[in-house]
Amino acid sequence: MVSKSTTPDIRDRLGVAPIKEKLVQHWLRWFGHIQRRPPEAPVLSGILSQDSTVKRGRGRPKLTWVEAIKGDLKGWNIRKDLALDRSAWKTVIHVPEP
Repeated sequence: MVSKSTTPDIRDRLGVAPIKEKLVQHWLRWFGHIQRRPPEAPVLSGILSQDSTVKRGRGRPKLTWVEAIKGDLKGWNIRKDLALDRSAWKTVIHVPEP
């Protein structure tokens, strides 16, 4: 079993970025793709949105994809409208390998 203290050492030796940062990069890349879609696309027009008449269970509501993206944008200090410029967006969300 690998202890947590050696995991960053292994990543540094292999030159691999942290998994969480790479996942956020992937989510933000997909978000940029969705933002650049035409307004009549099913994703943006609401055809694929959740049905609001469904009764939710008790307890804390589940974190939605949109809420997670909003948190990532805020955490990385990125403006949402920057996604419309593909090259600038790609530069901003890039996670360099160490």
